[in-house]
Amino acid sequence: MVSPATTSSPSRRHAMTIDVEDYFHVSAFAKAIKPSEWDNWPSRVEHNTRSLLELFAEQNVKATFFVLGWVTERFPNLVKEIDEQGHEIASHGYSHQLVYNQSPEIFREETAKSKQLLEDIIQRPVVGYRAASYSITAKSFWALDILAELGFTWDSSIFPVHHDRYGVAGSPTQPYTIYTPCGATLLEFPLTTAHVLGMPIPAAGGGYFRQYPYALSKWLFKTASENGEKSLIFYLHPWEIDPEQPRIPDAGWLSNFRHYTNLSRCKSRLRSMLQDFEFTTVENVLKDSDVSLEFKTA
Repeated sequence: MVSPATTSSPSRRHAMTIDVEDYFHVSAFAKAIKPSEWDNWPSRVEHNTRSLLELFAEQNVKATFFVLGWVTERFPNLVKEIDEQGHEIASHGYSHQLVYNQSPEIFREETAKSKQLLEDIIQRPVVGYRAASYSITAKSFWALDILAELGFTWDSSIFPVHHDRYGVAGSPTQPYTIYTPCGATLLEFPLTTAHVLGMPIPAAGGGYFRQYPYALSKWLFKTASENGEKSLIFYLHPWEIDPEQPRIPDAGWLSNFRHYTNLSRCKSRLRSMLQDFEFTTVENVLKDSDVSLEFKTA
């Protein structure tokens, strides 16, 4: 159930977020590349993430980086660089598996491990989380209880749309308090959607940002924000600005389309986005927000 809404303050800043994973981690390639084979592929995550860090420094933007535990173990200095440049560090889990395909025990073990890896590097609590492929859905609301148990205070895993891999259709579209099945609470920052002709249209970034013309992405984001009155969230992956990445064989036409479309245009579009809207970290946006919406999972 959703409680009555009140509007956010006008001219809110938006949250810029980066899911720090490599091109071979994506769920769309899971049938083509097994996790046991990941180390066989040339990693490009350091180079691509540093390219994003340079762009953010150029535009004077601080962002939230959801770092995969697998990446954290292999590239701890990259996590240090992100932190030392003043960006927020959050968890993207450990092995980039869909939450609803994991058991609660494995999810708890991996999430605790990834959280500890990050905290050992930055020497501060990590309180934000995002699931692989936004895979906290009605089938995996139990994961929210585990996040609360582990000390997370906010989550950004719920996409209020219908999709073949993720989504909680009809859930709130701006930051809200979510009640877990066992009665704990977290702040939820949902992925951005714009309502057009009564339909929720994804406008949060990623593949949608690459597939839409930039003018459409800009219009959808502005529409979703109600001309700046609502705080939104935007996301991207480091591999999305890398047209030189190796191609994955036998991935299927749909996965290829979703993954490779407009990689060469993405970085310039992101620069335009940073110039057209004001961005900061999730922590800063939530701090500035009057979160009055509530959503109960049970």
